[in-house]
Amino acid sequence: MPASLPQFAPGGYRFVPGPFQYSAGVAAEPGFEIVRARFMRPVALAEGFAAIERHLASVGRPTAAFCQCELRSPAPFTEEGFVSFNRTYVGTLERWGLIRDGVNPVARSNVCPEVDKPPVPSLFAFSYTVPSADAPPTFVVAGSAEAPEGKGHYESHIVRRGETAPDAIVEKARWVLGEMERRMAALGFAWADITGAQLYTIHDPHPFLASELVRRGAVRAGLTWHWVRPPVVDLEYEMDVRGVRRELVLDAG
Repeated sequence: MPASLPQFAPGGYRFVPGPFQYSAGVAAEPGFEIVRARFMRPVALAEGFAAIERHLASVGRPTAAFCQCELRSPAPFTEEGFVSFNRTYVGTLERWGLIRDGVNPVARSNVCPEVDKPPVPSLFAFSYTVPSADAPPTFVVAGSAEAPEGKGHYESHIVRRGETAPDAIVEKARWVLGEMERRMAALGFAWADITGAQLYTIHDPHPFLASELVRRGAVRAGLTWHWVRPPVVDLEYEMDVRGVRRELVLDAG
């Protein structure tokens, strides 16, 4: 059994603690389920948060139900730029009352498209909890690239930093897959429980798709490959996974 995790009771979910900008994953508590909603197009951050508030109000949920989001940024950040962006992003979560004693329960992915780049940091998708007496367990794991979190910076901890040869990309992929497994296990789940997996890289995964992803069960529900980069300079490979039963596509208006 996984160790007991902190709960965000106002939202009806538990979470794996992470750095200040996000948690490593969330899972609905009994009596709730997680629903994922995606915008038709990425929406600038302020406009997107306003759209989320409207949507939550329309389904009778408080902003405390917000538990995960997927961001799109114009280009990879420097270490300093990433910290600055994160402080701005966290400001909305503080306003919504989600940050308590400096702890952020909301999971997140943030990646940078190579084509059709957004002009400003934007929201692509988000997840929230709804009451559900008989829902099966649901969860979302935050995105992770090939560097451990909580080290203060990425530069010295990136797997095979600066290398993009096929063997380096495989090693990066193995590390990320292992991190997905660690985060799922902490929430009480495994590959057999996923309903979706997303891959974020501009590098070709086909040489190791069968030996690494298929073999583990990481593509049992298919694989959505986004032609994007992770959010910090020198990171090359990122994934996130989820196990939900309901997904929506929304207009931003």
